[in-house]
Amino acid sequence: MTTPLIRVENLCFTYNAGTPQAVPALNGTDLEITAGEYVVIAGHNGSGKSTLARHFNALLLPTSGSAWVDGMDTRQPAYTIPIRSRVGMVFQEPDNQIVGTIVEEDVAFGPENLGVPQEELPGRVRQALELVDLWPHRHRPPHLLSAGQKQRVAIAGVIAMRPACLVLDEATAMLDPAGRAEVLEAVRRLNAQGVTIIAITHFMDEAVEASRVLVMEKGKIALSGSPRAVFAQRERLRELHLGLPAAARLAAAARERGAALPEDILTVPALVGAIDSLARGRQG
Repeated sequence: MTTPLIRVENLCFTYNAGTPQAVPALNGTDLEITAGEYVVIAGHNGSGKSTLARHFNALLLPTSGSAWVDGMDTRQPAYTIPIRSRVGMVFQEPDNQIVGTIVEEDVAFGPENLGVPQEELPGRVRQALELVDLWPHRHRPPHLLSAGQKQRVAIAGVIAMRPACLVLDEATAMLDPAGRAEVLEAVRRLNAQGVTIIAITHFMDEAVEASRVLVMEKGKIALSGSPRAVFAQRERLRELHLGLPAAARLAAAARERGAALPEDILTVPALVGAIDSLARGRQG
């Protein structure tokens, strides 16, 4: 039986545990993620999604229950560095993760601190920057880049350490649509090359990219399944204070006006194709 890359069992976490300011954030969460998956974790603010993600590379440790990465218990201090080399994280603010004065120096920082030999660093830096389509910008100061480019530099810095899994904790939340599109394209390339992707987001349009969508509520997983299966549960999503992807909302509005569009439209290309098919049918 294949060992899950990430496994949590009855995971509970409380901020300020044992104090009058204690705040429960996770309440008995169970989850397995296998290598190569693209998982989106969604939920409204305070649902526990970011708290869960920070257990995946031992930034947080369970109050009770357990979290395992590649068979390693995150509570064991001896495993902290190996776990963080397998699971890299990218956060909302790229400026807080960028430390180099030029792009290639910043990308080299992580692997250099892992002890990667100097002669191997240039190859790692180039590969990482090419994956996020930033190799031509390698000599530029990061502060001169756009927000989307900065976030891709942050991703490249993690990828240069060659993790098995990349966790994006609201990594597109501060970006405009163009910046989000840039980051998502980089993430698609990484997943196609076998990197496990876990994306924490409140943008439902990003969730359609995933192979699996999880919806958090009150520190537990309330919904889990393919994007099509999850977004088919519209009433439940409304109860969880979440909406549908934009294309699905437009299709639903068109159906209410009498358009014979399929129920499972989630993306703009699918919507355009369905409308085009409908128009051709009327012409015929």
